[in-house]
Amino acid sequence: MKVINNVITRTVCSSGICTGCKACLNVCSKGAITVRDNLDSFEPVIDLSKCVDCGLCTKVCPGITRRKLREPIYSRQGWAPDSIRKTSSSGGSASELIRSFIANGGYVASCMFIDGEFKFVITNDPSEAKLFAGSKYVKSDPKLIYNEVREILNKGSKVLFIGLPCQVAAVLNVCGDKDNADNLYTSDLICHGTPSVKLLEMYLAENNIELDKAKDVSFREGNNFGLIVDGNRLMPGNILDHYTYAFLKSIDYFECCYDCKYAAIRRVSDITLGDAWGQMSDTDPNGVSLILCQTEKGRELVENAGLELFDVDLEKAVPANPQLSHPSEKPDKRDLFFKIVKNGSSFLTAMRKVFPMFCLKNTIKRFFGNG
Repeated sequence: MKVINNVITRTVCSSGICTGCKACLNVCSKGAITVRDNLDSFEPVIDLSKCVDCGLCTKVCPGITRRKLREPIYSRQGWAPDSIRKTSSSGGSASELIRSFIANGGYVASCMFIDGEFKFVITNDPSEAKLFAGSKYVKSDPKLIYNEVREILNKGSKVLFIGLPCQVAAVLNVCGDKDNADNLYTSDLICHGTPSVKLLEMYLAENNIELDKAKDVSFREGNNFGLIVDGNRLMPGNILDHYTYAFLKSIDYFECCYDCKYAAIRRVSDITLGDAWGQMSDTDPNGVSLILCQTEKGRELVENAGLELFDVDLEKAVPANPQLSHPSEKPDKRDLFFKIVKNGSSFLTAMRKVFPMFCLKNTIKRFFGNG
């Protein structure tokens, strides 16, 4: 326990465990829980003056109440039709599953960038659902999405939830009871780890861009990585921006990501989606999806969507997707990176301290226009 602003508090779980999934916040009827983003960790704080000790918060916490993990029973690689694939990353399989699910009368809950936020939305509107497309290298905000999913399920409708493995575990803990099990479909994304949205805001501000005023933010086009805001790539040509480099080097993830219990070949969801690295993605610049199914209903969903599907060699695909074996390793200089940014220095200053050679080469490339 500790006192914050004259309020006695404790946490749902430790900051090293908390994934920021906000399952606890969704089930607390007293509004006693606040999930704090501390840049390098989340802190789920309980105001003990409001808490009634019902225990629901710990019951739904994926870090405390673990979901059963299952081996894949079906694996493929492939892509969506060209009309979808060309506007998607990783082959567009998630977008095609979303389109197909809504066309068959269901709702989809996933993350989109809207109103200056990366947040979860649930919809059965095909036009709105197109905003789900694209990789998002930042921790999205679930807000009260699990409660919204539960409301739709209680009306007898089917819901497809697409999110990170920890978020899928959260929606299953909150909504996956026996009455709703058949109508709740889940797909997790192969996740390297996630940075705080505050770091993205910081980096963009250093480049004179206000995130809350942006209309569109993307992090890659096909196999070409790099930040694009409102159609403009932050770095010219093929020069990689500092934010993307930090992400790819795993330097700026939340603490929980380096000890993720869901980074394994056994998965928490019906369907797992990622890049078919070590397979067709290595040679196809348009992006190719790796698709794993852990349940028959997941397999049925994949096979009934309009996807081009091909055999996949998991003995090659799994090593090329390390998070199917283990979490990302914590870099030696990760603590130094966060010490610098937490002390008020810029994102760029932290990068120059942690990755001096990359930053020097980046500056030279920009000076000489070498993209």
